Amino acid sequence: MREVPVEEAVGLVLGHDVTRIVPGIEKGRAFKRGHLIRREDIPRLLDLGKKHIYVWESDPDLVHEDEGSLRLARMAAGPGVVLDEPDQGKVNLAAAHDGLLKVRPDALGEINGLEGLALATLHNNRLVAGGKVVAGARVIPLMIHADVLAQAERLAGGGPLVSVRPLSPLWVGLVTTGSEVYEGRIRDGFCGVVRQKVAPLGGRFLGQVIVPDDAGVIATEIRRLVVEGAQLVLVSGGMSVDPDDVTPAGIRAAGAEVVFYGTPALPGSMFMMGYVGRVPVCGLPGCVMFNRTTVFDLVLPRIFAGERVTRADIVALGHGGLCEECAVCRFPACSFGKGG
Repeated sequence: MREVPVEEAVGLVLGHDVTRIVPGIEKGRAFKRGHLIRREDIPRLLDLGKKHIYVWESDPDLVHEDEGSLRLARMAAGPGVVLDEPDQGKVNLAAAHDGLLKVRPDALGEINGLEGLALATLHNNRLVAGGKVVAGARVIPLMIHADVLAQAERLAGGGPLVSVRPLSPLWVGLVTTGSEVYEGRIRDGFCGVVRQKVAPLGGRFLGQVIVPDDAGVIATEIRRLVVEGAQLVLVSGGMSVDPDDVTPAGIRAAGAEVVFYGTPALPGSMFMMGYVGRVPVCGLPGCVMFNRTTVFDLVLPRIFAGERVTRADIVALGHGGLCEECAVCRFPACSFGKGG
């Protein structure tokens, strides 16, 4: 890259983007790389504080910021991610469709540890809409050594760093426990909440059954829903450790392989999850009915994305697992449950 005084640059090709910033109003590209500088451009460049411009001169060991950021973005992008064109040394990565954002934090950290590269993402395991920018790739200097990019490519060799998994529609069955509901003493409040949460993810409601606090009956209804085609079974109520709360026992009696019971996330510490074969079965504590955001909102999208949730996944929720219960909820655009 050769430095040339602006007054002597007429007829030369600009080797880099030039940014214009109006504080609080605008930040954008005033001149694009490749622009042929004209006499009338000189005053504007000087107004932008540019006393010199830089002309690109080919060097096999150096990569221009635009090409470098594009290479960085391409090595990071996986399925469900699309790229825009380089702009001022940066390339945005956006979701190609609605889905669950997946990030490889360890590889991300290693690449960001290389001098001159910056790759920033949204939180891992976050629901995103199609078109949402999920990451930005940038080369810091105007030119970067090709060896740095080659090292980044080696670090990313285990697969894409950023991808968006599509959600699959699932048939959802609900078993509501509680003798007080079964006997008609109080009205059930879970069904409406559950339907509101699963519908945006593609959940198709198979049906609800209300049962007394009887582990055997709970187990029978869970198995029946699985036989009838439920791809996700939710069991509401009776999830505490009180002696008469038998829902966890009913889930186990249904033959579920319990992944965990008691999660390091609040609200939702009494949440339970297991699998009857390949069908996830979730025990929902009362907070799901009363709190806007709970651990259920963290796990549910991963189920719809086809993941088999593991104990390690749940353990990782502890860092960031305390919901601040903000007056104006911004979930999922917040840190709740995303520290892992």
